[in-house]
Amino acid sequence: MSHSPEERYDPLSEDNPQTVHRARDVARGFLSVLAPSGGDEADAVLLVVTELIRNAVRHAGGVTGFGLRAGPGTVTVTVHDASRQPPWLQLTDPREPGGFGWLLVQELAADVQVSVGPTGKAVSAVLPLSY
Repeated sequence: MSHSPEERYDPLSEDNPQTVHRARDVARGFLSVLAPSGGDEADAVLLVVTELIRNAVRHAGGVTGFGLRAGPGTVTVTVHDASRQPPWLQLTDPREPGGFGWLLVQELAADVQVSVGPTGKAVSAVLPLSY
């Protein structure tokens, strides 16, 4: 099962201040079917959606695609963006906010893949989800 926001929503873009909120709404709807009782695993999926979308908007020229796919006991979150630069771990002052999104995605996901293409990249994170 895969869901693209273009099916019912305007495309997600950098200049839309609701991008992260809209992606989370799409993910909540997706998860409400797969894991209606929610739980920690569903919360982890929402957190990864938030971080990948936010990183694409802040650091990678905006979101060019977003998808969710259910697999056996997993959910894959994929975010496409306009940058060919792979994500990197930013070393920040621990007293300053931010800078932990990429590390958080890697900690929560069972697998993370980055595919770079001619017009940007896709970041996919596979998370466990019991359903």
